[in-house]
Amino acid sequence: MILVTGATGRVGYPLLEALADAGADVTAMVRVPAKGADLPGPAKYIVASFDDPPVAGVLQTFDRIFLLSPAVEDQAELEIRFIDAVIAAGHRPHIVKMAADGFQDPGVEVRFVRSHREVAAHLAASGLPVSYLAPGIYMETLLAAAERIRRDATLYAPSGPGRAAYVAASDVADVAARVLTSPAEDRTYVLTGPEALSGQQVARRISTVFARDVGYADLPAKQAREELLASGLSQWEVDGALELYDWVREGGAATVTADVPEVAGHPARPVEDWLDDNRAAFLDFPPDLPPDVF
Repeated sequence: MILVTGATGRVGYPLLEALADAGADVTAMVRVPAKGADLPGPAKYIVASFDDPPVAGVLQTFDRIFLLSPAVEDQAELEIRFIDAVIAAGHRPHIVKMAADGFQDPGVEVRFVRSHREVAAHLAASGLPVSYLAPGIYMETLLAAAERIRRDATLYAPSGPGRAAYVAASDVADVAARVLTSPAEDRTYVLTGPEALSGQQVARRISTVFARDVGYADLPAKQAREELLASGLSQWEVDGALELYDWVREGGAATVTADVPEVAGHPARPVEDWLDDNRAAFLDFPPDLPPDVF
């Protein structure tokens, strides 16, 4: 049986759909019962959280656990608490841990990436069998720019000429479903889109898909900080976002791999295809951002 944490997020929800299609025996972990009522397919659910993990008797029923939590300041602490609950239950399920590209490199100090490295170190010490999914930057993060693209016909980002191999959340979910339903393998999957694109290249793709001339503007870091803070993000989130943009600027996000087609069995989704499916956000309505933006 499979336990899916982070079940209602941008990866967890399509993962449940993919597992339902595969006929897998799956249970979702939700914080409140109301969330369980809207899950896709025949998925069962338990009410628990990372700061209040399921009891030992429940954890012992799962032989696979998909480990995904929001990118918050205490993410590593919360996931480690959950892992310790699994260990205390006297159980050794295979953990499929959602990480982020770059977590394997101790030189990457982006806080959203570093937290996964801390959890990975704890998992290594625990001896639990584990696979890692390390996606690059999600295409869904472009939704945060949709309103200004509609208003100004410009994509703003402080990433200079840096390129990113944007990956669709649906592709990450497809890989996760395959890994969770295949023979266990201790491996790290680096999940990317089919090409690495600069901000200027993304703007050109947007122009092509929507038949509108959209440009790219490289924001100074100070202006980016002010605008991110004004958008309502916390200081911690803003600092992390700027670290991430610096990493992109320096070429860290430009890796392209074949892991999505190899594991999911279909090509990685190009950004044009994703944009076409999300045209309402860029042309008509304010974006409905998922809870785990970074």
